[in-house]
Amino acid sequence: MSQVYLGDGLPVYRRVAQGILTWELQRRSGLRVRAESDVVRPGTRVVSGFGVGPFRINAPCEVVWVRRPLPGDGPQAAGFGYGTLPGHPARGEEAFEVEIDDTGRVFLKITAFSKPANWFYRAGGPVTRAAQRHVTSRYVEGARQLAAGES
Repeated sequence: MSQVYLGDGLPVYRRVAQGILTWELQRRSGLRVRAESDVVRPGTRVVSGFGVGPFRINAPCEVVWVRRPLPGDGPQAAGFGYGTLPGHPARGEEAFEVEIDDTGRVFLKITAFSKPANWFYRAGGPVTRAAQRHVTSRYVEGARQLAAGES
């Protein structure tokens, strides 16, 4: 799990929540996103692609849960989780959430549970883990852009 402080206040929370729930976080991280819906919904299938040219890897997933922002300004969280589908380089789940606590502090929380999907990706062990850390750092940068209101 990775948790990162993004700023303070309801506007920051709402901007990041909107970005998470419209795939913008993935796009800002450099992934090519093809989804059945422009808005994250349970059951939505999405394929994220990363890499260049013939070295592009497609990662199909299905959204398994969604938490939307609540009215009001109390502590809450919004985001979604998805599970991998056949063709993904890993088997597992990943969740993206933004939280605002009772003091108004806003955090991004990314939780991932996975293992390589086949022998090929298992053989790439250290490279695969480095790639996962890199993508997570890109998610964090995308969330910081959303928090700051950057377009």
